[in-house]
Amino acid sequence: MPSWPMNQWYVAAYSADIEAGLFARTICGEPLVFYRTAQGEVVALADRCVHRRYPLSLSHLEDDRVICGYHGFTYDQRGQCVAAPGQKRIPRTARVPAFTVVEQDSLVWVWIGDRDRADAELVPRAPWLDAAGYTTVRGMEPLKARYGLLVDNLLDLSHETYLHGGYIGTPEVAETPITTEVDEEANVVYVSRHMDDAECPPFYATSTGIECRITRWQDIEYHPPCLYLLHSRIAPAGVHPPEDGPDDEAFHVEVVYAITPETEHSTHDFWMVARDFALDDQGVSKFLSEQNRTVVLQDVAALDVLERVVESEKDDYQELSINIDTGGLAARRLLKKLVEAGTPEPSPVGST
Repeated sequence: MPSWPMNQWYVAAYSADIEAGLFARTICGEPLVFYRTAQGEVVALADRCVHRRYPLSLSHLEDDRVICGYHGFTYDQRGQCVAAPGQKRIPRTARVPAFTVVEQDSLVWVWIGDRDRADAELVPRAPWLDAAGYTTVRGMEPLKARYGLLVDNLLDLSHETYLHGGYIGTPEVAETPITTEVDEEANVVYVSRHMDDAECPPFYATSTGIECRITRWQDIEYHPPCLYLLHSRIAPAGVHPPEDGPDDEAFHVEVVYAITPETEHSTHDFWMVARDFALDDQGVSKFLSEQNRTVVLQDVAALDVLERVVESEKDDYQELSINIDTGGLAARRLLKKLVEAGTPEPSPVGST
């Protein structure tokens, strides 16, 4: 049984990643090949020719069809083989699996599991990523650690104080208690930390121009298994949002992560930072991109180490959890429920 939930949507790529040609990526242990048709539709197929398993991603694209670079087996958008060398009759079984894809909010989502259960309405939203009034920087870092470690990391931001000091972390992040709520029906975890009088870290001081202490809000939404949203509000200390009307005195940053398992011990760490200020300032975009990538790489280094520790430890090791872990523990519980719900029931003994 895999450690990730099946019958779920996962981010496979950014829309801009899939343009001309073939694009390979392994998602939840599935090697996939993606391409964009002449009409702009994204196609996802299993990245193995049915003949001798040659990766289709190392082949070539012609007229919206993939032609295997080894023996020329040719596949259409549904994965059906439509041409084979040396014969006109194509075996009925000559096809590769095709995967359901949704392109939304500048992200390419792929359904991993039973294709008949794919429902595009269930793809979680991150509308700021390509909305008017926001500017977004983004990247992706490979993580040599299981995806659950990144979920833990993002649900407990107290580590910013210690791991990301000088960038995004300040003492108040670790000192301020959190509130945690869980929507069991919608499968969403909410974690909030509101700091009324905090130091302004360089990440925000340089990008916003604020030189005083700040009111800093961190409101997390985690939509298992893949999408993490951090709604950040930054304003001069004492400036709170109005009861109604626009929050014009504050700066808003939407930090988005897509947490996509590659294998049991590796993860695609997609990160995005959308802002509603200095929209056309390329200097601010460059600064936020470099700063956030540095922060992500600090997480990657720590989690790569932690993966090796976890992999080497005994099965009966007991963790210690405290109040800051309530969000992460809730996320683990929801993920466990989704894993169990997406696992097929074993067939009865003797059944066919």
